Formats: sequence, structure tokens, C-alpha cells
Amino acid sequence: MIGAVGTKMLLAADSGPRLPGVSDFLPPEILFQGTPFAINRIIFIRIVATVLLLIILGVTAARAKLIPGHWQGLVELGMDFVRDNVVYETMGQLRGKRYVPMITTLFFTIFFFNLFGVIPGANMAATATVTMPLVFAIWVLVQYWIAATREKGLWNYIRDECFTPGVPWPVYILLAPIQFLELVIIRPASLTIRLFANMISGHLTVATCLAFAQFWMIESANKLVGVPVGAAWFLGGIMMTLFETFVAFLQAYVFSILATVYINLSYPEAE
Repeated sequence: MIGAVGTKMLLAADSGPRLPGVSDFLPPEILFQGTPFAINRIIFIRIVATVLLLIILGVTAARAKLIPGHWQGLVELGMDFVRDNVVYETMGQLRGKRYVPMITTLFFTIFFFNLFGVIPGANMAATATVTMPLVFAIWVLVQYWIAATREKGLWNYIRDECFTPGVPWPVYILLAPIQFLELVIIRPASLTIRLFANMISGHLTVATCLAFAQFWMIESANKLVGVPVGAAWFLGGIMMTLFETFVAFLQAYVFSILATVYINLSYPEAE
């Protein structure tokens, strides 16, 4: 993992370790420089992650058997988890059937993209910049607006959300704009910021631990002190890597269940 951090973790004994920063998430272009199709490291990771995910699920589906093997059983366990504990638990089976494919796609894509933050050679989640989380959030926004329009009609939905019955009319002056902003901006913004901020913080934490480990174990002049201190930092990096694996799953779960809740709120019964 230290090698994967590459030149970003170059250290100088007289100035201390070079710690990771925001610039890590704006890497230079590595392919098709100067064209509209320019690809930097994080875009390349997204492409690789997408291709691998499609291959894994495609091969699993192509080789599916009536009595599943260990791998097929693991994939089906994940799908059943999303269906039963995210979609059906929130929406119910009758309504949820419509959204099982969408929410399952969201969950698996986000989880797999997040995992690249702890995969050696990548060490950066494909969701660690705002673009991908924003795309996912806009997809959710479009879906709950479509559901609301289909179930209530667009104007009725906006009216019900912005002008809650039973509220004194002067309060609407303040309440209505806030409610409208929640529907259009706050919900997708919260989904976006929550996901990419967690992925950024995880990358920075792991990279910082490894930077200090490399500095103390390799660059420190006092090896008697540096080696045990560096080993402690390295152990911290391993522990944070394991924690980030859990966070990769947790953030996919949180995003998926919030997406399901927002869609469900567009139905009349959820008022």
C-alpha cells in the first residue's frame, strides 16, 4: 500500500513527511491530455471499477445454477439484503418491486466504487470527488419527482410539500421556500456531500498513517525510536484500512436507504 501512494508520499528527513491533501483528488491527466476525453487517475479508476463490476455480475449471472455455489450465494445474499432490508423494509413488497433494480444497482455500484479506496494500486475511492455522488443523487431526485408526478400530479405534490395543512398562513412565508429547497437542493446535496466527504476523509486518514509510517521507519535518523513509532503508524494504517472497508459498505447502505425513503415520501400514503 505504501508503494501505491507513490510520489504523493515522498518524504524529506529534514522537513517531515509530506502529508496528503486536496490536490490528491485532482491528479494530472494521464490519457488523451488536452482533449475533451482526457482521463486522470480517478476517472480511470471509475472506468476500471465499472468494467470489473459488469464482468463480475455478468459472469455470475451467466453461470448461475439452481443450487448456488459459494460465490453465487454471496452475490444473491447481497441482492436479498438490499431487497428485503432496504427496499421492502421501507416501501413494502407491492410498491418496492418497482424500485428493487434501481436501489440494488445503486448499492452495488457505490459499494464497489468505495472499495477501490482500499485496493492496493488504486487507493482512491471512485466516489472520492463530487461528480459520481452528484450523479447518483440526481438519479434519486429524478426518481422521486417522477414518482410524485405519477402518484399525485406535479402541482399537488409541490403544494402538499410546501403548504402543509394546519400551519398558520404567515408561517408559509418562511416554510414554503425551505420545503421547496429541500425537494430540489437539500436532499440531493445531503446525499452527495455525505458520500464523497466520507470517502475523502477515509483516503486522507489512511494516507496520513502510511506517510508517518514511512517517514519514521525509513527517513528518521534515529532508527531506535523511528522503527517502533513507524510500526505503530503502520498498524494504525492497517486498522484504518479495515475500517474503511466497513465504511465502504456503510455509505452504500446509507445512500441506498435514504434514496428509498425519499422516493417513498413521494407517495400519498407517506405524508
